[in-house]
Amino acid sequence: MGHPTKIQLIKRQTSEQWYVNFPAALAQALEFDKGEIWEWIVEDKNQLVLRRQIPVASALKKKPPKRTLREGTGLD
Repeated sequence: MGHPTKIQLIKRQTSEQWYVNFPAALAQALEFDKGEIWEWIVEDKNQLVLRRQIPVASALKKKPPKRTLREGTGLD
């Protein structure tokens, strides 16, 4: 599902700054934290990739069950 977003430009006397605003639904789905650092990667002239610098664990990936000390020792 796409989220159309306008790019904003602020021009000052000596500089310019570009802004990309994220729709609230997208920011919530990605669980953004205030002050969190992300990295922009230019894939090509049509695609930017936004990557978290400190990845979070995926809720969809299954974790292996914890093993007890008795497992694998023949004491079960």
